[in-house]
Amino acid sequence: MRRALLTGVGAAVLVAVVAVGLSQTHSNNAAPHSAAPSPAQTEAALAGSPPPLAALHRQAGALLAGGPAAFERTLGALRGYTVVVNRWGSWCGPCRAEFPVFQRASIELGRRVAFLGLDGADNAGDARSFLRRFPVSYPSLQDPDESIAHSLSLPSSYPETIYFDPHGRQSFIHQGPYKQPADLVRDVQRYGKAA
Repeated sequence: MRRALLTGVGAAVLVAVVAVGLSQTHSNNAAPHSAAPSPAQTEAALAGSPPPLAALHRQAGALLAGGPAAFERTLGALRGYTVVVNRWGSWCGPCRAEFPVFQRASIELGRRVAFLGLDGADNAGDARSFLRRFPVSYPSLQDPDESIAHSLSLPSSYPETIYFDPHGRQSFIHQGPYKQPADLVRDVQRYGKAA
């Protein structure tokens, strides 16, 4: 009887440990549970943005083609503003976990900071589905062959966040996901300033 009781308790403990481990693994790969801001909240928060930033907001969630030349034109049109480029892929688990951070920070800072997405090594259909699931207040440029990333001499890791100062100079690359909007906001303030 005692042996059966100990075996039962041991099995229950094992099941509990496995369940906790699985839930931790799932939560590390899934997006945070907080809801994304509604389109009305986003629009209200970004109302009155300067024209170059308002033009980005009008392309919210769009997936744009064009390669390195289009990226350089976009960056040139944003001179005078800090530009934050988030490199992501729909296939990237840490990117999914990070996207809600960008949803919130891009709304908080979007009236004075430009945000762009850079969708790399991905197909357009999967990327569009991803953007419908994780809507953001800015467009993303397609980079299926990673030619934009190569033109910026980026390492091959996802997600990455690339900072450009108001003069258009690359000032910092953050490798890995941001876990909290406050960390992203802090880095925007730190690396977005002109030298």
